[in-house]
Amino acid sequence: MLAKSDLGSRVVVRRFIGIRDDRPQFTDVLGDLTEVGDLSLTVATSHGVVVVPLAEVHRAKVVPARRGPTAREIAALELAATEAWPPPVVEELGAWRLRAAGGYTGRANSALPVGDPGLPLPAALDAVVAFYRRQGLPPQVDVPLPLAASVERELIKAGWHAECTVEVQVCALDELISATPPGNGFELSPTMSPGYLTMVADDRGPLPEAALHVLTAVPELVFAERYDDDGALLARARGSITGEGRWLGVFGVETAAAARRRGLAQEAMGVLARWAAAHGATDAFLQVESRNAPALAMYAKLNFTRHHHYTRYQLR
Repeated sequence: MLAKSDLGSRVVVRRFIGIRDDRPQFTDVLGDLTEVGDLSLTVATSHGVVVVPLAEVHRAKVVPARRGPTAREIAALELAATEAWPPPVVEELGAWRLRAAGGYTGRANSALPVGDPGLPLPAALDAVVAFYRRQGLPPQVDVPLPLAASVERELIKAGWHAECTVEVQVCALDELISATPPGNGFELSPTMSPGYLTMVADDRGPLPEAALHVLTAVPELVFAERYDDDGALLARARGSITGEGRWLGVFGVETAAAARRRGLAQEAMGVLARWAAAHGATDAFLQVESRNAPALAMYAKLNFTRHHHYTRYQLR
């Protein structure tokens, strides 16, 4: 039987679920042991938290920690992420998604090679190039690794160049909430204010029309804004819920230069986490370039860990 000393370990619990044809039936619960009570065990699985009454435990043991997410989990999170940052133009190539948004951000203007393109890889990459030439954009592919390692090999062979590597980090919402202040000074709105849009434009330069679609075309969406007494925008962040309601996507966390080092970024994360939890989400993700050391350090303090990464390749 598992003990409190096993808390935090990866475990498998064989659970009795009934009798069928005079034979006992069992199911296995696999995940992280989060609680050992007098009457039950609590296990955080990939599908949610499961409470198993001790009376139903046939056997239970600690198993080796999983080394990383499965291919299915990487694909699911990548699809949730593209739902959360939707380009106005999406063309399907088999299961691949070719995305275009007038050049506004790399992730909205790159191909996502998740699944089978329905063509041999060289022909699939030719189709990617043709799509982006039609859009007047440089051909780009965001390669989730290790999921699409074969695509990466083909890109390198064809002369594509790595532009950047992006860390996809995740955190359970209850952990994020425990690590952040509530952000009571932030205002939440399903629509983007003119001040928010101005801060985005100040950061990135003139915005194409497609940027408004990327920023707003998500059914479950909120903009968090913090103002000073004079009505100046001090900090902003954008949160979305995708992936069948599981994932809070955190985007565009930014603090005005005059308001930095006041913890406003953590407050923004906190208010988004509480909003998402109230709407039924259980986990959060964000995407940050691997060379952005200050952001990575902040997210580590908030309990974010690496799920996987992707490398953006471009054909120059």
